[in-house]
Amino acid sequence: MQYRPLGRTGLEVSELCLGTMTYGQQNTEAEGHAQLDYAFDHGINFLDTAELYSIPPKPETQGSTERIIGTWLKARGNRDKVILATKVVGLSEMTWFRDDGARGKPNRAQIREAVEKSLTRLQTDYIDLYQLHWPGREMPWGSNPSRWPNDADGRPTPDETPILETLQALGELVEEGKVRHIGLSNESAWGTMRFLAEAETHGLPRVASVQNAYNLVNRTYETALAEVSLREDVALLAYSALGQGFLTGKYQKGARPAGARTTLFDRGQRYQKPGSEAAIDAYLAIAAEHGLDPAQMALAFALSRRFMTSVILGATTMAQLKTDIGAKDVTLAPEVIAKIDAVHQLTGNPAP
Repeated sequence: MQYRPLGRTGLEVSELCLGTMTYGQQNTEAEGHAQLDYAFDHGINFLDTAELYSIPPKPETQGSTERIIGTWLKARGNRDKVILATKVVGLSEMTWFRDDGARGKPNRAQIREAVEKSLTRLQTDYIDLYQLHWPGREMPWGSNPSRWPNDADGRPTPDETPILETLQALGELVEEGKVRHIGLSNESAWGTMRFLAEAETHGLPRVASVQNAYNLVNRTYETALAEVSLREDVALLAYSALGQGFLTGKYQKGARPAGARTTLFDRGQRYQKPGSEAAIDAYLAIAAEHGLDPAQMALAFALSRRFMTSVILGATTMAQLKTDIGAKDVTLAPEVIAKIDAVHQLTGNPAP
């Protein structure tokens, strides 16, 4: 396992991060603990969760993933060996996170309530990386769209929480020692740079990372945010590197395997857009031609990017987790990279 700098924090995180959003629905507590044990036995020191999880979000399972991680941390007594990341919700219609039933907003009161609840569930007194799960402003176009919708003017709305207010609230938590470092998620290049500018102007904590989608059928991060990562030392923590499993090929030609996430929850619409299946077929063909497991090829490609810090793994079975972690030992030949880039030139980003 290789370890890479987490921005300018001084922390070194494993190139693979264990994602845990299935714990509490698709995975039991015992299964979650088994995954955590296996991951950390194989060199992973970085763990990602969120107050939102498990997925899909609903009131009765909200916070279940953090609770399962908390019981594991307590049972193993290894908190000092874990770099623990969690998240607070952004602007949201969901009302079950806060005691007063308010809609989600990353303002001072809600961030403080959220972090206290996360600390309790995680059975710890500090969080290494506290991330804003998505912005406090309306982003109907997503963090990095392939096309800008002409009806989205990008102007402030009354429900928006100013970036400075969010950053000041996070800064208080850093001062109090409840949070060591802060990060973003599902954020744009503009938003990331505004956080950096406000931090510099007001002497507030600098964002260490941005957690965005990045995979073979969604390389929009490269358009603008890759340069931000490289020039500003904002670490990319890539989620959905397997395209919610679509890049493994298991959903091709309409297949819906029993127990798979899209079969259970029908939440894979991002990867069912026009052009997605043809692009995935082309990538699967490259893997077959070169004798590569398609999941490992997709993960190894993400790991090979100069702007990548850590790739987040999500698995519901131990077999999947073992295959995914095995990607750390796969180096793609220049010929394979060239073929991947050739497909991307023709197909673009069909699943942003």
